[in-house]
Amino acid sequence: MKKIGIIRGMETTFPDALVHNINKEFGSQVKAEFIQLEAVNMDADPGYDVIIDRISHEVPFYRSYLKWASLKGTYIINNPFWWSADDKFIDNIIAQQAGVAVPKTVILPHNQHPPNTESTSFRNLKFPIEWDGVFEYIGFPSFLKPFDGGGWRGVTKCNNPHDFFKAYNESGQDCMMLQEGIEFEDYFRCYGIGRRYTQIMRYNPDAEPHRRYYDVSHEPVPEKLMKKIERDVLALCKALGYDMNTVEFAIRDGIPYAIDFMNPAPDADYYSVGVENFNWIVKHMTEFAVEKALEKRKTPQFTANGVLEPDAKSK
Repeated sequence: MKKIGIIRGMETTFPDALVHNINKEFGSQVKAEFIQLEAVNMDADPGYDVIIDRISHEVPFYRSYLKWASLKGTYIINNPFWWSADDKFIDNIIAQQAGVAVPKTVILPHNQHPPNTESTSFRNLKFPIEWDGVFEYIGFPSFLKPFDGGGWRGVTKCNNPHDFFKAYNESGQDCMMLQEGIEFEDYFRCYGIGRRYTQIMRYNPDAEPHRRYYDVSHEPVPEKLMKKIERDVLALCKALGYDMNTVEFAIRDGIPYAIDFMNPAPDADYYSVGVENFNWIVKHMTEFAVEKALEKRKTPQFTANGVLEPDAKSK
């Protein structure tokens, strides 16, 4: 019997539904369950064909466990090696190469010293920063956000330099980036599953968090725009190697700009995304995880390139 394990945090509806659905629909071939962990012996067997990761970005022990399990041959959703290396700034460069429009973005030095550093750790930094050049390139309004953030943590809209410096001075030890604000006429949040399935959802980032999937326009979306969004979702997920992700697009002058597309543990709560979107992601995540559990395991490649891109052919 093949086994699918799930690591979860505080969320309940999505992982609970996933375990139930996998066992209900494919119980004769695959068993799904929540993983129970303690100290991990490096010589042990993970015991799972697939692990779905919903929380390792907040728990370093889980992240290291998942890297170990991956090297032992378990398929991890999402790849813990690339997730560890990824950040929102470099993703903009990858997106451009994938033919996806992105806002102009600048990465900034930390406002305050990161842990275990002091002034002499930063002798390569110029000071003061040429802020006029930064503002001229990005413009206003703009958004100051952590380069590794999620769930709108630490995101501030800046309408002028005063707003920016106030937010930057309060950013503490976070590494921040400043991004062009896209004044949009429409906005979408899209699931990408298995680098092949997409669910395009209207989304209102200005609404209260619990209303963002509900307080939206119900006007039909032009077919050409839908095809472009679908194409861009899949292009980003393939380029970044994410099997589970959400991509947000702000539409300006008919062009979708990818605003946020590093979400390897995306919101999938029933009460947040609504019944239609919830059922969609449970169904497609079930089918993809079972497919991966049943397929023949590839031989792990114990190289940097091998762990970042396990499906690439070894030389």
